Amino acid sequence: MCKSSQLHAFLHALPKCEHHLHLEGCLSPTLLFALSAKNNIPIPSDPSYASIATLTERYNNFSNLNDFLAFYYRALDVVVSVDDFEMLGWEYFTIANRDGVKHAEVFFDPQSHTSRGVSLETVVSGFDRACKRAEKELGITSKLIMCFLRHLPVQEARVTMDEAVKGGYFDGEESVISALGLDSSEVGFRPEIFQEMYVEAEKRGIRRTAHAGEEGDPTYISGALDGLHAERIDHGIRLIEDADLMDRVIKEGIMLTVCPLSNVCLQVVQHVGQLPIRKFLEAGVKFSLNSDDPAYFGGYILNNYCAVQDAFDLSIAEWKTIVENSIQGSWCDQARKDELLTMLKECLSEHAAS
Repeated sequence: MCKSSQLHAFLHALPKCEHHLHLEGCLSPTLLFALSAKNNIPIPSDPSYASIATLTERYNNFSNLNDFLAFYYRALDVVVSVDDFEMLGWEYFTIANRDGVKHAEVFFDPQSHTSRGVSLETVVSGFDRACKRAEKELGITSKLIMCFLRHLPVQEARVTMDEAVKGGYFDGEESVISALGLDSSEVGFRPEIFQEMYVEAEKRGIRRTAHAGEEGDPTYISGALDGLHAERIDHGIRLIEDADLMDRVIKEGIMLTVCPLSNVCLQVVQHVGQLPIRKFLEAGVKFSLNSDDPAYFGGYILNNYCAVQDAFDLSIAEWKTIVENSIQGSWCDQARKDELLTMLKECLSEHAAS
């Protein structure tokens, strides 16, 4: 909860759009142990996995991105069936609904599953079922973003892209997969080496984003924009280090998907107040606030909104700007954006009257 209980209620009521959420990053210790028992897959012998409590505590003490990723990929061994993937997706949507999310554009990493012998069809079918259920039961609209793991050979990304194309997941306006993304370890794995797959996506009218400027310097951001024709930048906080590049991002209306608690947990910054949130607002950089891998990083989207408020004491007008930009930067159709903007207007009116 925010320091101001009144503002907490306002932040909770805001109609949120989430653009930087890894569905695999919603595999909580509780769900991990449940799926382990369901599928008769042993929990690792590492002392961190002695109990739900010890694993939760370990998740509070990552030293860097690679330390986190080792736990992240290891946990996925328990997710094997369509039902498991639907359960994992539903874990996200139920909590997102509680936090006021109305539209979500969510990442998934097929290579972390196909490398274990799980088919792409199984992964996509499970997550797609969760998305459809979320819209029907919770009113949350969503888009699936297929990410490539940049630390793996580029040829493996080509194979994944070919399989998605042959599977018909990019066909037509109602494509099951709406966008491409690029994630995992950033430094040393330049975005430009994945250009081939992004060119194919652009030809097919598929949206494009990429993780850049979290651990990597600002050239990773320009590399994603120039080499991949990325339409959004995930993280992007090191944009603040390059004034010319920041001017370009502002002029082109590129939205950043910032993840405050994640940045703290992975030691990118020591506390949320070190993030360039206010500088971005003052300069006109568009960004949304997101939870990244919430089972590992101390909370879902409302926790991130509250952490930003506690660190920067933002005004209602500044929150209006953040939420408006997150709605306008979403990849839903204009009719849905109009609905979300109406929700925002009603939320602001109710808060002003209270």
